[in-house]
Amino acid sequence: MSPSSSRGSSSDHRPKILVAASGTGGHLFPALATAIKLQEMGYALEWLGVPNRLETTLVGNQYPLHTVTMAGLQGRPGVRTIRLLSQCALATRRVRKLLKQGQFSGVFTTGGYIAAPAILAARSLGLPTVLHESNALPGKVTRWLSPWCTTIALGFGAAAAYLPKATTLTVGTPARADFLTDSPPRLTDPAIPEDVPLILIVGGSQGAVAVNQLVRQAAPDWLDQGAWIIHQTGKNDPDTDALSHPHYIHRPFFDNMAALLYRADLALCRSGAGTLTELAITRTPSLLIPYPAAAEDHQTINARVFSEAGSAQLLPQQSLTAEQLSHTVSQLLQHPDQLAAMAQAADTLAVRDSAQKLASLVQQVIG
Repeated sequence: MSPSSSRGSSSDHRPKILVAASGTGGHLFPALATAIKLQEMGYALEWLGVPNRLETTLVGNQYPLHTVTMAGLQGRPGVRTIRLLSQCALATRRVRKLLKQGQFSGVFTTGGYIAAPAILAARSLGLPTVLHESNALPGKVTRWLSPWCTTIALGFGAAAAYLPKATTLTVGTPARADFLTDSPPRLTDPAIPEDVPLILIVGGSQGAVAVNQLVRQAAPDWLDQGAWIIHQTGKNDPDTDALSHPHYIHRPFFDNMAALLYRADLALCRSGAGTLTELAITRTPSLLIPYPAAAEDHQTINARVFSEAGSAQLLPQQSLTAEQLSHTVSQLLQHPDQLAAMAQAADTLAVRDSAQKLASLVQQVIG
């Protein structure tokens, strides 16, 4: 076990929870949002992660951070599987020692491979565990180990069908604090006129190049219709300067995503659970292009929830052409009443108090 910051004072008698969340914003942002609520409830928190992953930056000095070496199980079983199982066994022993010596009251995890040693160690000590699963298709660790958790909190109610042996409760997925302010943040950078339709493209850095290419081919039609376009291209796009227009604004990343989504008339994006949570809260109509290499194609399952609710249209990347994309967006721009109906449908999917619901569930289970 490698703690990257000192542990709390031995005189701290608050009930203590180990938060296991690692790797991506999809796992870390909901955990951090819930952790704030748990702190307000009087819990002491420590964090379990993996070296050199995003948590070493995001968790920072907020919570004592302990790390174990773990990797995901992808592909068919083989020699690598044996190595990963051995790695998990070693990590479980280390987490078990941490839980026992630290006198933890229980474990809260947001899934992923770091959840495996946390759940197994807690189970061996008889400690309660709450796991939050944000996707409509639960991940492998959730499906395999859910019977050993006390309760599974779900982002999508549809996920319960994949967890027949688990106790589940749908609470939504916690969003970042800047999406939950009393008044929506105003978009000031870049400055966009108030009376023009705004299309926001957020492909992300993983697998976004194909989407970016389609967008740049289709975008001239949208610009001719008077739309403005903000395009987050990601950092791996070699053709970022292929399209130039005063109303087409592109950057590798934008820090003010909440303001962008609240202002956008239409978003074109992937369908990770975190992205969908933000689309619902901001009531943003969307065209969803699931990342085709996502584990078990879970982004397509997520996107179907939104398309069936009427808040989004699902466009599989494998069959999507620039002509189809251009036509779909152009039709929506010409029918603001349809965009309004999609926004209203998105609002029905929003769970704005998800972090509070999840923290209350943790309090109920762990005590």
